[in-house]
Amino acid sequence: MEKDLANKVLLVTGATSGIGKATALRFAQAGASIAAVGRDQRALLELQNQVESAGAQFLSVPADLSLEGETESVVAKTVERFGGIDVLVNSAGHISSGTIEHTSLSAWDSMLEINLRAPFVLIQKALPTIIKRRGNIVNVSSVTGLRAFPGVLAYCVSKAGLDQLTRCAALELAAQGVRVNAVNPGVVVTEIHKRGGMTEEQYDAFLDHSKTTHPLGRVGQAQEVAELIFFLASDRASWITGATYSIDGGRAQTCAR
Repeated sequence: MEKDLANKVLLVTGATSGIGKATALRFAQAGASIAAVGRDQRALLELQNQVESAGAQFLSVPADLSLEGETESVVAKTVERFGGIDVLVNSAGHISSGTIEHTSLSAWDSMLEINLRAPFVLIQKALPTIIKRRGNIVNVSSVTGLRAFPGVLAYCVSKAGLDQLTRCAALELAAQGVRVNAVNPGVVVTEIHKRGGMTEEQYDAFLDHSKTTHPLGRVGQAQEVAELIFFLASDRASWITGATYSIDGGRAQTCAR
C-alpha cells in the first residue's frame, strides 16, 4: 500500500475502539506515526501491535479526557515523542439517554466535558505545532449535530457545539493554512451505545431498527468513516475547510420515524 503519509504524525483520541481505532489503523497503513489516546491500556497494547505490524511508529497515551490536566499532557507527550503533530482527530465520545425534563446537571456536564470541552482543549494546545507544520484537524461529530433527535438531549447539543467549534476554528485558522473539518456519522457499529447503557439485546434491536431509519437500508462500519477522515486530512482535500460532512446512509435527509 502506498505510504503517502510516511512523514506525518497523527494524534487520535478514542483510539481503542470504533471510529478512533479504525482511523489509527488507516493512517498507519499509509505510513503515519500514530499517537493513540484511550483509557483501556490493554486495548492500546492490542492497537500498538496492529500499528507496528503495519510498519508504523506508535505512541500509547493512556488518558482520561474528562481530566483537564491529562488532556493537556496528551499533546505534550506526542510532541516530545514525534516532534510535532500534523493531524489531530478528535474521536473520543460519550453518549447517554436523557430528555430536557430528566437530564441531570452531572450528566449534562459529563457529556459536554468529553464531547466538546476536550476537543477544544486539544485543539488549543496542539495549535502551535499544527500551525507550524500546516496541519489540519478532523472532529468526529454525529448526525445528531445536524438534526434533533429525542431522548439524547445532551449528546445532540454537544455534537451541535462541536460542529460550530469546527466552523469557527476553520474560519479563524484559514489564514494560517490550517484546515478544520468534521464528519457526521449516522449509526455506526461501535461500542458507544453499549457503554452508554444499552444491553446487548437492546443494542441488537437498535441496529435492526436502524436499518429502517437509514435510507440505504443499513448501518455504517467504522472503517467507512475512517476513510472519510483520511481523505479530509489528506492533500486531496486541500481546498476543504469548515465542512461538516454527512456519512450516514442518508439519515440526515429523513424525518423522524
